[in-house]
Amino acid sequence: MSNPVFDQLQQKANESEAIGGTLKFVIDDLNVYVDGTGNNNVVSESDEEADCTIITSAATLLELQSGDLNPMMAVMGGKVKIAGDMGLAMKVQSLMS
Repeated sequence: MSNPVFDQLQQKANESEAIGGTLKFVIDDLNVYVDGTGNNNVVSESDEEADCTIITSAATLLELQSGDLNPMMAVMGGKVKIAGDMGLAMKVQSLMS
């Protein structure tokens, strides 16, 4: 079954340059794993360890994508949790916009 959140992140990752590491989004009960170590970002629903893990809800993700929520405020307010490589986390904006 297709998931709109997964599909959107996959499309954005495919359109973006390789992120140079591995990134895992945990969005409610969905895992979205982005492997950007090669020439392209490869997206899957894998639950592997990643260089950076971002945990949030689908509702918060929509607010971030629409611009209604500032990413820094989301992190500081606890709506988004980031573990691991913060440099990689900064590249996430290219997968969101």
